[in-house]
Amino acid sequence: MSVDLKKTSKFLSLILRHKPEVIGIELDNKGWADVSELIDGVNKSGKYFLDMNTLEEIVRTDEKGRYSFSDDMTKIRANQGHSVNVDVNLKKCQPPEYLYHGTAEKYVNSINQQGLIPKGRLYVHLSADVVTAEKVGSRHGKPVIYKVLSGEMYRQGYNFYISANGVWLADFVPANFITIHNY
Repeated sequence: MSVDLKKTSKFLSLILRHKPEVIGIELDNKGWADVSELIDGVNKSGKYFLDMNTLEEIVRTDEKGRYSFSDDMTKIRANQGHSVNVDVNLKKCQPPEYLYHGTAEKYVNSINQQGLIPKGRLYVHLSADVVTAEKVGSRHGKPVIYKVLSGEMYRQGYNFYISANGVWLADFVPANFITIHNY
């Protein structure tokens, strides 16, 4: 049976970040799902075929490093990007002086007024480089890149976290700490 890894991975992202109930599973308070239950649930959904080898390949080859296995590989979770309330043990740390946020042109007015807010997620996602931010922004239309004065925010007491796959996260970013990045 041929498996579309990209589509299956996107489905797993939906399950492990937003809607585990779609396949009848639950995440624990740290965001972990039982691997056997996940595989059974995906297969019962009839949308995709999943076995342990395919799951391992998805985790290993995912370009964004979205997923992690537990040490004994009986549990799996998304590393960040959740809209369901879980604690994935994010590490608070000092960010670089600048971080970047890619978005679409249609959101500029709102962002300029409100700053960067998590919307349906638990955190605002930030990138360490412009190229990554541009890729993210391009998914939603013509990209606009915001430069975040993350070092100054940190010095003023704002918290920053870094996920297991290297995505920087913040609770929110006030408008006075962002400017549109000019190339």
